[in-house]
Amino acid sequence: MRLATWNILHGRSLDDGLVDEVRLRAAIAGLDADVLGVQEVDRGQSRSGGLDLAASVAAGAGARHWRFLAALRGTVDGQWRVPVDADDTSAEPAYGSEEPAYGIALMSRHPVRSWHTLRLAPLPSPPMSGRLPWPHDEPRVALAAVVETPLGVMTVASTHLSVVRGWSAVQLRMVSRWLRSLPEPQVVLGDLNMSARAAGVASGLRLLARHPTHPSPAPRVQLDHVLVRGVLPPVQASAAPRLSVSDHRPIVVQL
Repeated sequence: MRLATWNILHGRSLDDGLVDEVRLRAAIAGLDADVLGVQEVDRGQSRSGGLDLAASVAAGAGARHWRFLAALRGTVDGQWRVPVDADDTSAEPAYGSEEPAYGIALMSRHPVRSWHTLRLAPLPSPPMSGRLPWPHDEPRVALAAVVETPLGVMTVASTHLSVVRGWSAVQLRMVSRWLRSLPEPQVVLGDLNMSARAAGVASGLRLLARHPTHPSPAPRVQLDHVLVRGVLPPVQASAAPRLSVSDHRPIVVQL
């Protein structure tokens, strides 16, 4: 069984700056992942040709079971708005809403028993923050599936955490606690915007792979991780291949 996580940079290639759906699908197919978490996923955005990138990724992966979860709604060149509970009481089904959005997705070739979502607030602004320099932050989300795999039932989650150092660790602890109510083993796939050591300390989970992932042409740091709680078979191999899409490399783990 192969697990993978990839920040796809809304499908854009650093080589020519273009979003090419055929190229994205080919890159996804090359990962040959049974369960795949993706981040920076556009739907209906002009910068990615109006594509539903979650659907494109699912097609490339050959995944029958998938969901998209919006962290923000609206258009990049217009006005973002934060989804509220009425918008996303659960992960959107594969047929989804047509409203433009930006977020994450999770897909599986194996049957999914249930889907679960978690909303993560951005870094709170202090009082009188308008008079002080304060880092820009945005809402984040986590999407989990309870999956029936050849290795047994497991929970797999995809997330993309804050770029603000320290707050991403707070968010990861929230994700780790949230998953405790779901079946073990529990796997977190995502762009966590922190080092491997920090991810292990913040989550209390084990890292399954150590490979630099960013920036993709000559990666120096690992921002993307596969973490686990519970018992899984040994890792047979792992890699962070350079692909023709994104400024991140994916992490792929073979169990």
